[in-house]
Amino acid sequence: MAQRIEVKLKDHITDAVGEKTARRIREDLQLEVESVRVVQVYTIDKRIAFENLKLVAEVALSDPIIQETFLAEPAAAGLEWDWLLEVGFRPGVTDNVGRTAREAIETVLGIKFKEHDAVYTSKQYLIVGALGKNQVEHIARDLLANELIERFTIVPREKFNQRKGLPAHLPKVEIETKPEVKKINLHISDDRLVKISRERTLALTLDEMKTIANHFNRSDVAARRRKLGLSKQPTDVELEALAQTWSEHCKHKIFNAEIVYKEGTHKELIQSLFDTYIKRGTNRVRKMKGVKDFCLSVFSDNAGVIRFNEDWSLVMKVETHNSPSALDPYGGALTGIVGVNRDPFGTGRGAKLILNTDVFCFASPFFNKPLPPRLLHPKRVLEGVREGVEHGGNKSGVPTVNGSLYFDDRYLGKPLVFCGTAAIMPSKVCGKPGEFKKALVDDLIVMVGGRIGKDGIHGATFSSESLNEKSPATAVQIGDPITQKRMTDFLLRARDLCLYNSITDNGAGGLSSSVGEMARDTNGCEMHLERAPLKYSGLHPWEILLSEAQERMTLAVPPDKIEEFLALSEKMNVESTVLGEFTDSGLFHCLYNGESVAAIDMEFLHGGAPKMRLVAEWKPIRHAEPRFAPPTDLAGAIMRMLGRLNVCSKEYVVRQYDHEVQGGSVVKPLVGVENDGPSDAAVVRPLLGGVEGVVVAHGLCPKYSDIDTYCMVANAVDEAVRNAVAVGGDVDQLAGLDNFCWPDPVPGEHNRDGSYKLAQLVRANKALYDITTAYGVPCISGKDSMKNDYHIGDVKISIPPTFLFTVIGRINDVRRCVTMDAKNPGDLVYLLGYSRDEMGGSEYFRELGYVGNKAPRLEPEHNVEMYRRLRDAMRANIVRSCHDLSDGGLAVSLAETAFAGGYGISAYLSRVPYEGIDRDDFVLFNESPGRLLVTVRPEHKTAFEERLIDSMYAEIGLVTKDPVLEIVGINGRVQCRVPVAELKNAWQRTLQF
Repeated sequence: MAQRIEVKLKDHITDAVGEKTARRIREDLQLEVESVRVVQVYTIDKRIAFENLKLVAEVALSDPIIQETFLAEPAAAGLEWDWLLEVGFRPGVTDNVGRTAREAIETVLGIKFKEHDAVYTSKQYLIVGALGKNQVEHIARDLLANELIERFTIVPREKFNQRKGLPAHLPKVEIETKPEVKKINLHISDDRLVKISRERTLALTLDEMKTIANHFNRSDVAARRRKLGLSKQPTDVELEALAQTWSEHCKHKIFNAEIVYKEGTHKELIQSLFDTYIKRGTNRVRKMKGVKDFCLSVFSDNAGVIRFNEDWSLVMKVETHNSPSALDPYGGALTGIVGVNRDPFGTGRGAKLILNTDVFCFASPFFNKPLPPRLLHPKRVLEGVREGVEHGGNKSGVPTVNGSLYFDDRYLGKPLVFCGTAAIMPSKVCGKPGEFKKALVDDLIVMVGGRIGKDGIHGATFSSESLNEKSPATAVQIGDPITQKRMTDFLLRARDLCLYNSITDNGAGGLSSSVGEMARDTNGCEMHLERAPLKYSGLHPWEILLSEAQERMTLAVPPDKIEEFLALSEKMNVESTVLGEFTDSGLFHCLYNGESVAAIDMEFLHGGAPKMRLVAEWKPIRHAEPRFAPPTDLAGAIMRMLGRLNVCSKEYVVRQYDHEVQGGSVVKPLVGVENDGPSDAAVVRPLLGGVEGVVVAHGLCPKYSDIDTYCMVANAVDEAVRNAVAVGGDVDQLAGLDNFCWPDPVPGEHNRDGSYKLAQLVRANKALYDITTAYGVPCISGKDSMKNDYHIGDVKISIPPTFLFTVIGRINDVRRCVTMDAKNPGDLVYLLGYSRDEMGGSEYFRELGYVGNKAPRLEPEHNVEMYRRLRDAMRANIVRSCHDLSDGGLAVSLAETAFAGGYGISAYLSRVPYEGIDRDDFVLFNESPGRLLVTVRPEHKTAFEERLIDSMYAEIGLVTKDPVLEIVGINGRVQCRVPVAELKNAWQRTLQF
């Protein structure tokens, strides 16, 4: 019989979670509630004596100073409330707190839970308020429970059992069928082939389904299969493995497609966007750098690797987790951050994680229109994603040091959740380069970490489609950072003891992907699926193979090292299981209880997918040309710009991430006299005790894709580089990571503008090649996500084409780094770079309801030389502060520099190097790239200007003791004088949730 332990805060202790919940009910749902109290519930599915249960409750599951526990009676019995709402996980969903509670009980009582014993957690919300049941259900469904993964119970006060409370609810997985393997007949009509792909969430095209059918029908293939007891018909295990391996998410079919690109009368054939623009661009940059090339491993592993110094290398990867985050923001984002943690960790022979980054794109949190089916309110998405990344990052012991938020209502259908992780690895591991790894024939296949469940099944194929009414709940996973941290600690020890030859993560596609990729080293594998440890029994073999359940790595362990490996694993309380071995059979061979269930030719598995052939046609869209008079209240215009969602302070989100853990943070996300100014980039010391640092920054500006994606990518690359340069980064030591998130660019019945979206993708890649080669910044890793659309019924929502560019690089001496806040009255204010009347896509135009047509143009050759000269000035200690100009232009940069430092600035617009219509608002709000606002001591004026010789710069003002922003217009008259306190308030109040 199950037993319940309920834990609540003592009456005199403030229930912060309850107060926050009540505030969100009032503000987000407009329901009047007086108060909410929260009770944590542990349901224990194991018989434990009452005195032992009491010991567990007081020692392991509560803090007796601030909390009290209830075993014999419910906690709610002695409290005032009108409605009790209890929320818990559905069967099969990972319950991290429950798992930790189980381990705590085992430790306290010195016992071991049996296979099917468990602890389940839930939360009770005790609500005081004159509400009806429908309103409480509204609170549950739209705020406190995600019905995809959670269930809830509602009890009014008058029906509550004061003595017994609620019955124990056990979310056990009930297995209705026993595991089986099915044969799939593919020699059927085209319509039925398409139906199989759709109903099984395979995301395979008709051409791909036919290719699979023809392959298994070949006589030589059939002969090999007969020897293994398999027929001509593929099994469900084989079909599912091929689908995930060939998925857009894993195979990047669009980036490797043959594309005919048309632009007016011009036509060209592009064999692969990746090969033509990204890979070729990086090869060109590396050749240009010659002996100064710092790239060690690019595009060939889970993450990119560059040289840090003689003893250490830097590793980085940025991933997206968009589709799962649309269904379950918390679980999707949590899985996103712990998942990308595993990418650099599983690169080469393994690396220690040193920092996280995150960039989120949402619809407005103030969205007030009816929501289409299956969509959550943007504010709920924001809160869930924020909390998921917070829990995944903070609990993993990895600092989150850089990121941003971008808002556009076209992200309503699919939010974008970019998560990045950097790591540091020894340059030599066991006598070989740290980035080198290779599985050998006869090496054992070992799965390490968490167990396999139904969560995460079809994640790869689900992410290769638009979000629709049949998107599977099983695609959602819940990550467990504590288990992952334990696993990574163990594997770093095993690495240094030379106990394995290769390692990779169990990401998209689970074992199918990890073992399938590693088996390319030896050209084959033999894996026994029944050996895999499961969260619960009853999974079909294909589910075991494809599950993306989290916190797992796959390793190649030499047979003579396996005993030592398993002994260390047990000592460090990490589960490791031998599943088979790597072979040279040429087959991806899986067995279940001794019988073959899959035998796919390695060559066909990885190279058999037919190449896509697409047509892209570029026809620029022309927007209405804005016509409006300059504002009569320039101060008011600046205040409104500072309050815009894409300009305002994101401190509310930043404060909830730990950027100090590991102790290496140098330039932090928030800087200035009150530590609330917006830093341009982050700098950390990965090796404490030294002065060498790592700079990380990013650029993101999807607003320009409404005009031209070439300009969008060019500006994003420049913004990333410029942000890094602003804190002391060296443009010649930066490496880039490209992330493309696109609406579906494949033309079809429901995607008639696909050829235009594909042309946008082509232009974006052309820009990436042009700008990275001009700046000498190699791309070392990347990721694309091509199906970011929502399509249910007649409603289709597509994201704007979005490109994130992240840079990482070495800083020789962190003591020379610079922050963006003004430092001292009397300092001179310089503007570096050229300003133009190119307002298209700008925040200013959008504030007034326009898009425009003139997107900012980039002159990379001029910019890169200026960035080098600014670097030299910083190294000479003659730059006091530096801040980039981006969203909102000069006006926003001036205001932020002033209020972050607590001083004022007087600026003269007539001194600004500017080309265009003579209007104060255009000078203040244009967003021309390649510009930085710099302050310099008066005594360093000559030295600074000598170093900037031949670069475009101008002294445009002065830092003042009086904390006022004064703007002197082009005509020489003062156009506004605003206290910086008012500017700061306008900047901070928008996102004060």
